Amino acid sequence: MNQQSPIGIFTRGIAMGTADLVPGVSGGTVALITGIYPRLLAAVAAFDVEALGLLRQGRWRDLWSHVDGGFLLPLMLGIGTAIVALASVLKLLLETQALLVWSFFCGLVLVSALLLVRDELQRLTATALGCMGAGIVVMLFVGLSPGLTLPQTSAGFFLAGMLGISAMILPGISGSFILVLLGMYSAIITAVVDREWSTLALFALGCAAGLLVFSRFLTWLLDRARRPTLSVLVGFLLGSLVILWPWQEILSTGIGRDGGVRILQTRPVGPGQFELLYGDSQLMACLLSAAMGALLVAGLRAVALRMKKAEPGDRG
Repeated sequence: MNQQSPIGIFTRGIAMGTADLVPGVSGGTVALITGIYPRLLAAVAAFDVEALGLLRQGRWRDLWSHVDGGFLLPLMLGIGTAIVALASVLKLLLETQALLVWSFFCGLVLVSALLLVRDELQRLTATALGCMGAGIVVMLFVGLSPGLTLPQTSAGFFLAGMLGISAMILPGISGSFILVLLGMYSAIITAVVDREWSTLALFALGCAAGLLVFSRFLTWLLDRARRPTLSVLVGFLLGSLVILWPWQEILSTGIGRDGGVRILQTRPVGPGQFELLYGDSQLMACLLSAAMGALLVAGLRAVALRMKKAEPGDRG
């Protein structure tokens, strides 16, 4: 199956959507290791002034060609299919097995960071370690500070879309990871499952704006400072473990948009302390869940690399 065919692109879209639905696995990384990353960057960058001019003139065929619509349409359909198909499962698991889900995410993130170091950085220089340390410090500040989550308002969902979509063109960080940092992950998953079209429209508009605002800057940054940028991303991933850590003590709460209680600030605690506060820590099950997350990342990478090697004549 040729990766330039609509079916091949759709299949990679499903892989990217599945990856971006869970914090810790990057759709950008899937695009990178399956050989469509350069074409993805080019297609995103094509949404420019020239594209706007073609839109105003009603030159639809030229616009379609300019933005590589034959590539983007099946890719976006694949991503959307994966998100819609899996969102209900994730929502149910977050409501009934939260400790196991966050443990699973921890395993995903940790192995994703290690693979990014091995595959992209390869060797850790003093500069790389410094950038990684800076990323860790930023994430620790975000994770342990109150009031850094976005409000669940129209502006909040729009901004979440702007920031989350940037992960699509960054290998190493998933869009869901960004939403977790912003405190919007559960709200967006709920909106997908419950078909809250107004919320999803605001989020989609934010995504569109984010592509226009961030795509060129991120492309420029990766072209000119790839290793430092990826080193910071690894730091982000490692530092985010304080946010994804399953055993958290609740420090403050607020009222969510549905009228229910929304957790605003937590701090990580050990399994023993968690048991004293809330009951069973499910320690062994959480360790097994984290191991499963780690194995999933390694397995997805192996499958993606095999798919890439099976198509030596076309690298997009």
